Amino acid sequence: MLNIKQEALADKINVAQQTLSRYDVQEKLDDELLEKIAKELNIPVEAIKNFTEEGALNIISNTFQDEAFMGEVIHYNPTFNPIDKVVELYERMLKEKEERISFLEKILMEKK
Repeated sequence: MLNIKQEALADKINVAQQTLSRYDVQEKLDDELLEKIAKELNIPVEAIKNFTEEGALNIISNTFQDEAFMGEVIHYNPTFNPIDKVVELYERMLKEKEERISFLEKILMEKK
């Protein structure tokens, strides 16, 4: 989810990649190790302990409110109004539906 390779994380916590891979499948890890991993991932330990994809995304998104992400700054300021995009999509879908109806009506008229 954080786009970090096992090799990079293993190097940061001073273990072999194979060791980290074994940690990945274990049911329980000691708190000290979890804290070390969480610190390197820049996430709370709870994001690991209570991991579900939805829950982790929520914790991670709340952790990075200052737009900082793994030492990088991400600015997402859309230059469009999302509502306008939804309206455009709806109008396009409506136009396609009208074209299909028109096409089907034409086929029906030809068969009569």
